[in-house]
Amino acid sequence: MIATTNLAKEYGARVLFEDVTLQLNAGARYGLVGANGSGKSTLLRIVAGDEPASAGQVKLAKRARIGVLRQDRFLEDDAIIIDLAMRGDATVWNAMTEQRQIAEDKSGAIPDPGRAADLEDLIANNDGYTLEARAAEVLEGLGIPTASHHAPLSTLSGGFKLRVLLAQVLVGGADVLLLDEPTNHLDILTIRWLEKFLGAYTGCALIISHDQRFLENVTSHILDVDYRTVTLYTGSYAKFVVDKAAIRERKEATINRAEEEIARKRAFVERFGAKNTKATQAQSRLKQIERIEVEELVESSRRTPMLRFVPERPSGKDVLELTGVSKSYGDKHVLTDVSLTARRGERIGIIGPNGLGKSTLLKILVERLAADGGRLRWGHEVRVGYFPQDHREVLEDGELTPLDILTAACPAESPTYVRGALGRVLFSGDDVKKKVATLSGGEAARLIFALLVVQKPNVLVLDEPTNHLDVEAISALVTALKTFEGTVIFVSHDRWFVSELASRIVELTPTGPRDFPGTYAEYLAKCGDDHLDADAIVLRAKRLRPAGNDDGQPGGGSWEEQKRRRNRLAQLPKRRDRLLADIATAEARKQAIMDLYYQPDFYTKTRQEQIDALGVEQAALGPRIDALMAEWEEVEKEIAESAGGA
Repeated sequence: MIATTNLAKEYGARVLFEDVTLQLNAGARYGLVGANGSGKSTLLRIVAGDEPASAGQVKLAKRARIGVLRQDRFLEDDAIIIDLAMRGDATVWNAMTEQRQIAEDKSGAIPDPGRAADLEDLIANNDGYTLEARAAEVLEGLGIPTASHHAPLSTLSGGFKLRVLLAQVLVGGADVLLLDEPTNHLDILTIRWLEKFLGAYTGCALIISHDQRFLENVTSHILDVDYRTVTLYTGSYAKFVVDKAAIRERKEATINRAEEEIARKRAFVERFGAKNTKATQAQSRLKQIERIEVEELVESSRRTPMLRFVPERPSGKDVLELTGVSKSYGDKHVLTDVSLTARRGERIGIIGPNGLGKSTLLKILVERLAADGGRLRWGHEVRVGYFPQDHREVLEDGELTPLDILTAACPAESPTYVRGALGRVLFSGDDVKKKVATLSGGEAARLIFALLVVQKPNVLVLDEPTNHLDVEAISALVTALKTFEGTVIFVSHDRWFVSELASRIVELTPTGPRDFPGTYAEYLAKCGDDHLDADAIVLRAKRLRPAGNDDGQPGGGSWEEQKRRRNRLAQLPKRRDRLLADIATAEARKQAIMDLYYQPDFYTKTRQEQIDALGVEQAALGPRIDALMAEWEEVEKEIAESAGGA
């Protein structure tokens, strides 16, 4: 479907990638990974034809239709939502539009019967009369209910507008999908739907994402943009992490051996080269040195920001008191009678499906949105720093530069201090003079973190802080927040992030908040509801559907059979809890192995037999988790059926 030959892209003296020759095939889903700024989006734009390459060429299959999700594209606010989605199939939409114009023509002109017939054939041959139904199905899958389909786009929030943009791309029936961060602004249910959609997709998909779980569930191959090239790996994301590290380690070992061999031969020459009896041997070794090839290792483009949040002064022990807060948007009640307290040092993860007011709650906390009722009181000496989901809430003036913004934030500090703060979040050289409007999502996020560092708040309120960040930046953020001596209140759909960071969980539910004083793993073991695990949510949704007994005789059978059934039903809750604990343990172990792989010195300090053993253990954990989940589903189903028959 897509072939690249000696593809290269340079910006002045900076080389993003070169000599990239790839063959990408239909039926395969390629995860495009790499550090922010390494060239992932640039490669996607080159393949889409939006940007020229510096060298080489891209060839696509003849007549291949391309669907492109771009992060910098916006739709018209006054357009109807279902119409915007249907426009994704441009061939059918244009034909139907022309057909409608002919039918509605009041000029009295006689329509061309040949053209009308051609339009009818074109629509029928392209399955056009199902277009609205297909568009509605995709919109529903992305969490936009049927009741909203015929409303203007302006009725949706920013995150849901991006879902319409994604729907437009998916409805188009493209042979090639180019998706730049498709999971941004999606909750776990819609991410799961997208995973299933892409799993059934028969074309060629090229997907940029920093969501490791999404990549693991969707991709069949990984394209790694690093070392000034693009390398193809076959298999899952987890396998790619292991394979890449192993290849790099082998290259480094080969170079070390070659350099050691050169050093030994050179030492011989220096020691005996002046002696007549050894001159011939010395010359021989010089020739051997010339024949030894030492590969030059290109430096990795993956860079880790240095984040450290240090409060200017501590807050009081009682940080926040929120009492009876409510908020509505028209007839839609988002928050009802929400109360929350926070104490110094807590890291509170706010979770729950989209639409229940998580971001609204944070905006009320930072007083960017007024509540309809209730009371908000911050504690003694509290200074709040805010990271919004929409970066423009903080970076309002697109004409300013990172240097302007940080200088204004700490006017008493020297230019050296400001540049140092920017350098620690990977802004160097002329990067500090870029206009904010031109920054990528990852760059804007890192700039806001630099702003928080110099502002020195003692409370951090973070709304989806991992959006747009690469793996290295997410890991650095977790480390910084763990060592932060203040209070953190955050919203995230990133399960790894929540699991690593939260010391307390507040789940927003339709019946009100559920407050759990413990980590996410402890929350799962106690409550069992995993809002950040796609499969668990899908299974829970299934169990909530009305279910009947297979034989229609809930009380049938002999007395002994009924007794055995009652005993088994009595044991089901304990069995369910044990299964949930086993699932949490297995998933925690799988993540722990992944964390080991990410340690910089893991492959140099770990024996090969230990690496192999970890690989075998990790490979076994996937099927075990699947089996436990399947067993858990059956137990939940049986519990639901018994409750329904009671």
